Amino acid sequence: MAGMGLIDEAVMFSPNMPESVNALLQSAVIASRNDKVKAEALFMQAFDLDSHCLQSYFALYKFYFYQARLKESEHFIIAGLEEAARQGGFPSDFHRLYREQSKWDLYANEATLFYLYTLKALAFIKLRLDQKTQAHTILDIMLELDPEDRSGASVIMDLAKGLKEDK
Repeated sequence: MAGMGLIDEAVMFSPNMPESVNALLQSAVIASRNDKVKAEALFMQAFDLDSHCLQSYFALYKFYFYQARLKESEHFIIAGLEEAARQGGFPSDFHRLYREQSKWDLYANEATLFYLYTLKALAFIKLRLDQKTQAHTILDIMLELDPEDRSGASVIMDLAKGLKEDK
């Protein structure tokens, strides 16, 4: 069954993304297993094709993270936060968002949920970059912005707590 391999290889991104971007991201994921240069080029091609597609930011920051290219990952995390906030019509600065949280429903739509998920990724990157104070600040804010833990930030909170206890 030759078709089975394609199904097994596919990554589920958002169903609300352009098919052309999805096709490039799928090709990049497959290429990332053995040709990092080609994968990066495909990820960037998808991003360039539609820089408003939040899944392109996600794919790029995950790709760079897994390559241990943390600064590049952080760059696309921050850019993704800005784009999600632009699409959702709320401030991209999580400090301001925290101060004005009663104005925003961060469970309202794909852009707001992407923001929460990506903010969690920023906290994780900060931990990996040994910027623990910044990571803990983000995680404390995540408790307020995402009280239902839809982003799964509690996993990073537990990791951060474990790192603190190990010291």
